[in-house]
Amino acid sequence: MFSMVVRFLVSAVVLLVASWFIPFFVINGIVGAVVAALVIALLGYAAEALFGDRITGMHRGIVGFLVSAAVIWLSQLLVPNAIQTSIIGALIAALIIGAIDAVLPTPLTPRALPGGGKR
Repeated sequence: MFSMVVRFLVSAVVLLVASWFIPFFVINGIVGAVVAALVIALLGYAAEALFGDRITGMHRGIVGFLVSAAVIWLSQLLVPNAIQTSIIGALIAALIIGAIDAVLPTPLTPRALPGGGKR
């Protein structure tokens, strides 16, 4: 449970910092980042439930990238006061956030586990 909270908070901080650098992608404050991270996580879980885990997570390819961008863009429709983005902003955000997620191991990624996730 604690590791999920940590990952969630890291996601919120990544969204907030990314919004400072990505054009057409705006997160309104830390509360907006937390709300946006929650909505994006819920939409991501829904996409994974619909399409399977092959399109989400690391090594997801172009389909997963486009699904991530769509999830980011759709999240603004659910919480318009927390996040605003254009399609270009959502694509850039999905690229940057995906790259950060690939190199920043959090407690839920196999690389962060003792032994590198090997069994």
